[in-house]
Amino acid sequence: MIVTAKTDIGKVRSENQDRYRVREISEGTALAVVCDGMGGTHGGGVASEVAINAIFERVFLSYREDMSPKSVKNLLVSAVMAANSIVFAKSKEEPENHGMGTTCVCALIHNFEVYVASVGDSRAYLLGGNGITQITSDHTVVALLKQKGIINDSDAAAHSMKNVITRAVGVEENVDVDYFELTAEKGDSILICTDGLTNYIPDELIYAYAYKKAPEEAAAELIAKANEGGGKDNITVAIVAV
Repeated sequence: MIVTAKTDIGKVRSENQDRYRVREISEGTALAVVCDGMGGTHGGGVASEVAINAIFERVFLSYREDMSPKSVKNLLVSAVMAANSIVFAKSKEEPENHGMGTTCVCALIHNFEVYVASVGDSRAYLLGGNGITQITSDHTVVALLKQKGIINDSDAAAHSMKNVITRAVGVEENVDVDYFELTAEKGDSILICTDGLTNYIPDELIYAYAYKKAPEEAAAELIAKANEGGGKDNITVAIVAV
């Protein structure tokens, strides 16, 4: 198992409000968390920093290898919900950060079993022999319109509200957390990232640049390509190669 992550401010933003934490907990077990902050002059950075620390530390300190899948689900979802409460309370205490929030993707991989919790439009992907599969669902206005059949993929790509998210950590008192489980195979990779990557590189190119590549090399190339494609947002990529 190889674990790596990289982040870049991009070519336009004055501050990087993305955050990541990754770690191989033990042989065959890794934890990766990515957050993309939003709100206020510096509120997004505060929200993502607070959330990622709360989530990572809760999962890292509480996870045991003998946990059942149901217990892992409870751990990941409760960690994200706890982060939501902390960020929400902090936004109430600090008027300059009122309304701040963050996306979140938290992935725990143990012996090819993959557990993912997510809120917002940062994504998790499985890269395998059959191609690239998006694990998470985007919580955006455009995704909702596509789901209802109001717009198609072509409309979505150029839609004026494609970056408007419908769910985030810390914006409201409570948050719904999506949860996913899947089984990877030897040679697969789990890639989690912010929309600073996916807005500028289509899925098929993410696969081409990252699959079967050394994770550190793949992360660096993906960030470089996102910057070449516009770089109008912060870019963060974490890869766990199993």
